[in-house]
Amino acid sequence: MSKTIQEINEKIKKGKAVVFTAEEAVAMAKEQGIPACAKKIDVVTAATFGAMCSSGAMLNFGHSDPPIRMSEITLNGVQAYGGLAAVDTYIGATQPGEEKGAEYGGAHVIEDLVAGKEIELCARSGGTDCYTAKEIRTKIKLSDLNQAYMFNPRNAYQNYSAATNTSNTTKKTYMGTLLPNMGNITYSTAGELSPLLKDPKLRTIGIGTKILLCGGEGFVVFEGTQAINNAAELENGDMHYAGYTLCVIGDLKGMKSAYLKAATFEGYGSSLYVGIGMPLPVIDEDFMADLAVSNAHLYTNIFDYSESKRQRKALKRVSYAELRSGLVEINGKTIRTAPLSSLYKARLIADELKEKILGGAFVMTEAVSKLPVRDSLKGLVTEGK
Repeated sequence: MSKTIQEINEKIKKGKAVVFTAEEAVAMAKEQGIPACAKKIDVVTAATFGAMCSSGAMLNFGHSDPPIRMSEITLNGVQAYGGLAAVDTYIGATQPGEEKGAEYGGAHVIEDLVAGKEIELCARSGGTDCYTAKEIRTKIKLSDLNQAYMFNPRNAYQNYSAATNTSNTTKKTYMGTLLPNMGNITYSTAGELSPLLKDPKLRTIGIGTKILLCGGEGFVVFEGTQAINNAAELENGDMHYAGYTLCVIGDLKGMKSAYLKAATFEGYGSSLYVGIGMPLPVIDEDFMADLAVSNAHLYTNIFDYSESKRQRKALKRVSYAELRSGLVEINGKTIRTAPLSSLYKARLIADELKEKILGGAFVMTEAVSKLPVRDSLKGLVTEGK
């Protein structure tokens, strides 16, 4: 038995589609089995809400009079990239502010724009015959911009590692504050609700897949940076994935501030919490089997973040059910765990997408191309390091 996206979309338009969130689908599969679920369910909604540092926004301000070709740009004191056309810029989420540093960075600028707040724009230029102005200082709002779209090179991490710290000193990282002597474990995932853990073979997620991005319409545009996909099946149906990622885009003007939040990690800097909802069409029983994998059978590694990235050791492979329990044992020591992502917000996003589909306000798209798959990543080699 199989279904196509086109067939499912027709059911959505007629108000006849059966839609479950990923957690609801996992629960139903336990009760009724894979074949019954594949027959009954048309769409499963998956979602995640977590810190996604590789995020940012493309902005177009429109021309001033006299015009300026902006080369040095700040937004509320945060440097934006000026090496584009005259009044285009890209602001990255982790860019620190010139005055407030990590307390107010690019992520905060983006959040303030979506919230409708005024932003101070300052720009300088060397001046040219066709762009005579050399400096501009003004206030802008999101509604003033011609285009403002989120463009995130690496989002929706499939399977991020959990983190702990075996050293005698506290480590402040993008995985939060890690206490000495394995005083805590942090992790960041929606587990069985997370989009790329539900489609590990990338059968339905591809270039052109429509998504819910921070509450607005968005699309998958390419593989995310550092995407790697070498899923390995373990015993008893357990799965451990390396970590695919997605490059996504969406209009800032259609987003909700509830699903887009700036954050500051002490000792690391600013980041942006991004909410992503993904519709997954139940095309056949094999795909339903992937959708039905629970936290108890999804695994990641706990790494020692006291070591440099290339030297980090995996201390233990652990299921997301164990991480979510709040306690994990390593070498006889019981350690508290804490999530950096919000399962509560991910559930809200999955539910909202479900209601949009049931109401006919969201139909799925066919991917225009498969996403690239690679089994290794390159890194920089620095002499003497």
